[in-house]
Amino acid sequence: MHGEDLHVLVVDDSAMVRQVMQAILSTNRNVKVNAAADPLIAWAKMQKDPPDVVITDLEMPRMDGLTFIRKIMLEIPTPVVVCSGLAARGTELALRALEEGAVEVITKPKVGVREFLHESAVTLLDAVWSASEAQVSARPRPPLAAVPRLTADAVLPHKRKSLAAGLPNGVIAVGASTGGTEALRVFLSALPTNCAPVVVVQHMPEVFTRAFADRLNNECAIQVQEARDGDRLQTGQALIAPGNRHLLVNRSHEELVVQIKDGPLVSRHRPSVDVLFRSVAISVGSKAVGVIMTGMGDDGAQGLCEMKEAGASTIAQDEASCIVFGMPREAIARGAVDAVVPLERLATAAMSAQSR
Repeated sequence: MHGEDLHVLVVDDSAMVRQVMQAILSTNRNVKVNAAADPLIAWAKMQKDPPDVVITDLEMPRMDGLTFIRKIMLEIPTPVVVCSGLAARGTELALRALEEGAVEVITKPKVGVREFLHESAVTLLDAVWSASEAQVSARPRPPLAAVPRLTADAVLPHKRKSLAAGLPNGVIAVGASTGGTEALRVFLSALPTNCAPVVVVQHMPEVFTRAFADRLNNECAIQVQEARDGDRLQTGQALIAPGNRHLLVNRSHEELVVQIKDGPLVSRHRPSVDVLFRSVAISVGSKAVGVIMTGMGDDGAQGLCEMKEAGASTIAQDEASCIVFGMPREAIARGAVDAVVPLERLATAAMSAQSR
């Protein structure tokens, strides 16, 4: 333990990437950063001074990132954040790394962009703190640099009246973050082909969501795909919000259609669970089911309150089965949740709530 400080080890063979990552992370005085040019150097440093979180590239000299992650999980279990390029190979490797036990995936900083985007710094710092919470011993989270924190109002005004009347069927809306890739696999693979349409926000960078959806599509009985603007919601189908874009569900006569929208970070995220849940509260109301799963922070808690107020059934994943209990805990604390169930029973609970 390092008291209030968070010790992060950055592993990347690019000196420029290491420098940029160190500069971003060091903007939070509670984060202490060390760096290594390859996994063997990193391993020696880890044995002398075990970090709280490791951020690693996947394609490096002397040892590849997947082997490095396996070694960490076997010998010095430590939360790992994968820092990957956007190329197809990087995307595939990052998804495999999540299966090997990595808890977050972020995209490589845009080296050479002098004014490195402020919200990318927010994303990186949040990923590191989220990962640090994915341990048995929880640590108080020091304050992040002051960032204007926007609510779903920034994307969609709050309307009290729901438009649910006349809809032929409902929707299961799901929000997840840290640990969510594996939790979603369990949840979606347990849903039958006659289930109501499912819409998902998983905090994940752009490009990765399509590969993630394709991978789930191969494993699930239902159809899973990355959502596109204008997609109609259909029985036996799950649509996953594309990384870096908000997903809303809108009413079009007696159909529900997806809107993919740019906009600011909401509750520190884009896509934001709050934005999805609010749109479902407005468009689907009492015919919806809201499910909040493992993840850091409170994105989705306010939106789930709005769904409950609109008459929807609301469910949270229980603490024992969460990698990080932050999002469900916050929703429960705000009185937004009807039922708290383990991951392996979430699909059954959602189906039961949908048919009530």
